[in-house]
Amino acid sequence: MVSEPGRGVDADRAGFRQAFYIRALNGLGRALQSSGVAAPELDADALCARARRRTGLSDWGGDDIAAPLHRLVDALREEAGLSQVGRIAAYLNLLDHLSVRLRLVDYRARRPEVARQRIERPLFIVGLPRTGTTILYELIAQDPAFRAPLSWEVARPLPPPGVDAAADPRIRGTDRLLGLLEKLAPGFRRIHPVGARLPQECVYLMASSFLSEQYAYMYNVPGYRDWLLRQDMAPAYRWHAAFLQHLQVDSPRGHWVLKTPAHLAHLDALLHCYPDAAVVWTHRRPLQALASFSSLTTTLRGAFSDGVDPLRVGPGEWDYHAAVVGRGMAARQKFDQAQFLDVAFADICADPVAVVREIYSHFSLTLGAAAERRMRAYLAGHPRNRFGVHRYTARSFGLEAAAEQAQFGAYLERFDPWLAAGQAHGATDVQKPSRNLTSD
Repeated sequence: MVSEPGRGVDADRAGFRQAFYIRALNGLGRALQSSGVAAPELDADALCARARRRTGLSDWGGDDIAAPLHRLVDALREEAGLSQVGRIAAYLNLLDHLSVRLRLVDYRARRPEVARQRIERPLFIVGLPRTGTTILYELIAQDPAFRAPLSWEVARPLPPPGVDAAADPRIRGTDRLLGLLEKLAPGFRRIHPVGARLPQECVYLMASSFLSEQYAYMYNVPGYRDWLLRQDMAPAYRWHAAFLQHLQVDSPRGHWVLKTPAHLAHLDALLHCYPDAAVVWTHRRPLQALASFSSLTTTLRGAFSDGVDPLRVGPGEWDYHAAVVGRGMAARQKFDQAQFLDVAFADICADPVAVVREIYSHFSLTLGAAAERRMRAYLAGHPRNRFGVHRYTARSFGLEAAAEQAQFGAYLERFDPWLAAGQAHGATDVQKPSRNLTSD
């Protein structure tokens, strides 16, 4: 059993079961549909028209979104197996990202200084999902010399956050919205922390480019996901940079620290957009990492579909991330290796602040005593038992240790020094430090 500490609810028995009220709402939705009351139509052109009416705006900032939006909507309609609740949620999700895009493009046109903002020496944290990326992200964000895009800033980016935004009413509104996630996907907080004031992943910033893994986390859209791997991601990273420029225009403080495992598939596009970026790559045995991630995606997708099969989720994540790791390894060779630092998940578990010190040392950054105290206080304030145990087995998702070498052999060989440390923890029981490290 691979387990992550907390309260003790077994995902094999309870974690994949939809909440009763979600099943009830889906049943009501089916009854309404049979009576002629349909859920919102998932149609790309209709969604764009609705977003234009909603905002009174029409400039998308170019035609980059047309192809990915149509591809995504087609996948949601044809592949995702959305429930009635899922169709409504997907419709509102897409409409929100379309509206955000229109408003950001409009704001940028009205304030030319936004486009003049410089994004200098950002620090990116990448790696397979569930490899310690989130805790490193959250800790480095405690340093006043850095800043991370916070969930509320990304969800409600207009107007841009000011220097003193601690009491912004958008924070409370975002927390209420995020609270719905626990109702839709009971137990999700045991797996991954959410909160308006927590740093947000880059996939969410990129969601309004419609070239984003965010949608594959939430919905079963393998066709869209495979298509995404073959695309030129330059438009997504241009949008990512434009979003950061927007967020910092009224509060230009610190270097950006940024994170998503999805960057691993597109390191070349990332480093062409941010040529002076520093990249931390976290490492954990793929079997452990992807069993945990399969649990996360099963739980999240189960909020929006009645037909999520854990035994199909696992092989899908296995194959996809084998391709992602291969792409990341190949892309890395094109760049200055001094821009990268490899970090072992086991070391993050043992002493995350020591790993932060290693990161700062490698990239010639200064970790002040006050910043380190803030990091330690953050760890102390986020105890591991807060939301409960995340329990899962690899076999629950159709994953077997015997296949790891065949799928990930080159990765295992290349990064053995960082993966071997994890062997001491065993493949069946990953112990964590005193903070809730149930995220990435």
